Amino acid sequence: MATDGAVTGRRALPRLPLLLTAAAAGSVIAAVVAVRVGGGTESSVPGIEGPGAVTTWGLPVVRTLADVSAVATVGALLMVVVLLPGGRRLGEDQLRFLNRAAASAAVWTVASCATLVLTLSDLFAQPLGTVLRPDVVADYVVTDPQGRSFALAAAAAGAVATVCLGLGTARWARAALLLAVAGLLPPAFTGHSSAASNHDAAVISLALHLVGAAVWAGGLLFVLVAAFLREERTKDAVRRFSPLAGWSLLAVAASGLVNAAVRLPSPGEVFTSRYGLLLLAKTAALLLLGAAGWWHRRRTLPSLTAGSRRGFVRLAAGELLIMAAAMGLAVGLSRTPAPGVRDAVLSPAEELLGFAMPPALGDFPWTPLFTQWHFDPLFAFGTAAAALLYLAGVRKLRARGDRWPVGRSVAWCAGLVVTVFATMSGLAVYGKVLFSVHMGQHMILAMSVPILLVLGAPATLALRALPAAPKGSATGPREMLIALLHSRYVRVVSHPVVASALFIGSAFAVYYTSLFETLMSSHLGHMAMLVHFLVVGLLSFWVIIGIDPGPRRPPHLGRLFTLILTMPFHSWFSISLMSSTTLIGAGWWSRLDRPWVADALDDQYNAGAIAWATGDIPVLITTVILAIQWVRSDRREARRVDRRIDRGDAGDPLAAYNAYLAGLHARDRRPVPRETPKRPS
Repeated sequence: MATDGAVTGRRALPRLPLLLTAAAAGSVIAAVVAVRVGGGTESSVPGIEGPGAVTTWGLPVVRTLADVSAVATVGALLMVVVLLPGGRRLGEDQLRFLNRAAASAAVWTVASCATLVLTLSDLFAQPLGTVLRPDVVADYVVTDPQGRSFALAAAAAGAVATVCLGLGTARWARAALLLAVAGLLPPAFTGHSSAASNHDAAVISLALHLVGAAVWAGGLLFVLVAAFLREERTKDAVRRFSPLAGWSLLAVAASGLVNAAVRLPSPGEVFTSRYGLLLLAKTAALLLLGAAGWWHRRRTLPSLTAGSRRGFVRLAAGELLIMAAAMGLAVGLSRTPAPGVRDAVLSPAEELLGFAMPPALGDFPWTPLFTQWHFDPLFAFGTAAAALLYLAGVRKLRARGDRWPVGRSVAWCAGLVVTVFATMSGLAVYGKVLFSVHMGQHMILAMSVPILLVLGAPATLALRALPAAPKGSATGPREMLIALLHSRYVRVVSHPVVASALFIGSAFAVYYTSLFETLMSSHLGHMAMLVHFLVVGLLSFWVIIGIDPGPRRPPHLGRLFTLILTMPFHSWFSISLMSSTTLIGAGWWSRLDRPWVADALDDQYNAGAIAWATGDIPVLITTVILAIQWVRSDRREARRVDRRIDRGDAGDPLAAYNAYLAGLHARDRRPVPRETPKRPS
């Protein structure tokens, strides 16, 4: 039987290189055809000869090779970290995929460098030999955002190729995966998407699109490789990849829809423009891939579990070829200008904000905050995914007969709704234009949303809903979450002193340095600032009123002291804003040229007043919640002691009562070791 399996494995090996070669060739051919159909070979400036045939046809080829190798790198590392997890040390099968990741990352590095040079030739409409000089290339990398993006991608790919050769632990493999995913992102923030009128939504949706496609295509590629080569844990890898592929499909479809809506002036352009026709072809490929995924779940996965891999391999091979063609179409789309992009002229405000300057707040200043909305893909997709995952966990608990408090679900969903309001309503629009509105947005994300989200206890829900790791695997999603909650990093940042310092210190660090102006000037920086405020708020309130388990749970009295000691610093920050005569972020506000803002310092004074006023209500609510939790904790402890006394486990009731008091005392002094109380004479 083993001999037959080995013979079958040897027969499968020649077909695997043939399939991979066909997929790569199909992707390149699709890219070349898409570039030709989309007009990417046409000269954009009349009278200029152009960069030559080498650049014109070589650029889509090397760009496609860079994308394919990047996807392969992500997929191979995904097999190591997620689909074939093990212990802390990597196993033999994981090391084999790690070597494949190193090889594909090396190809990614070379292709990214070639893309950089050919893009430079295409940008200046000069032959390759003219621009291929160290000083010209260095100037392009230093001064041009697109040059920097390709250089960063090449650097990330080279780093992954280097470190993968010497990795032996799962921790560093996870770091390599994160670095590979990060290497996909820089090109998303340049090109046609960054030239759209709503370019912040365009580039963020494109970044999500790239990550989703890389996880989906890369995972499928190496799951198929594992099936061809009869890897021992192929079934486990396929079982883990199936839900991941479903989420990736959803992310790719949603982000692609948003990106198309931003870049197309009207829906009719889908059928009348070259860009729209290529988009339709890519949509058709996506629908075919969705149908293949549905068929996998319905037919081929059960057959694979039963021991037959033939149907799965055939369908997955066809799915891989369609994915390769879709990636080629994506390269063609990146070379095809959207309708109206060449003729579009953005105002200075649109270039800075990503949208037109909003009107003045007028006599009813709160009305535009509810009527002016701006779509943000990151927070829209993030909150939607958080809601779906949470509700799926609640449904799983109830399906097996377990109870989950309705109040926690309500708190979680309410927190997500408030997050959407803070990041996509008029608060988000005017938050980039008025410091006072920005401060209101900051206070909501840092002090109101965290109270609701930590009361939802998402980590507790995940620990109860996620399955344990299967036999033969030391690590699963549940085990990884437990390890994270009790890691040294979480132990440090969740210390009350550290959490409070991050909560208060980050406000002073952002607003009283040049960091605020730098972050406001970049869409990515502004997004990172909002996420940071939300994260430090979650951390601070998790320490005070959190339900989820952690490495350190301070006693209730210690949590109350933490809250009391933190608030004076918040008041000090608010008063300093109101009394300051130096305009914070002056360069940013001057570049906006807001004609309806009479006095920027007056708006800054309002920002300080908003910070002071909106900080008191969350503190009061938190104090009430903490008091309720304290009372309930004491009642639970009292009931537990009463049950012990009723069962007769305690022996002497007076000793049991003293043990109860000693338990309360020891709990309040954690992590100091508990002392045994002396029996009264």
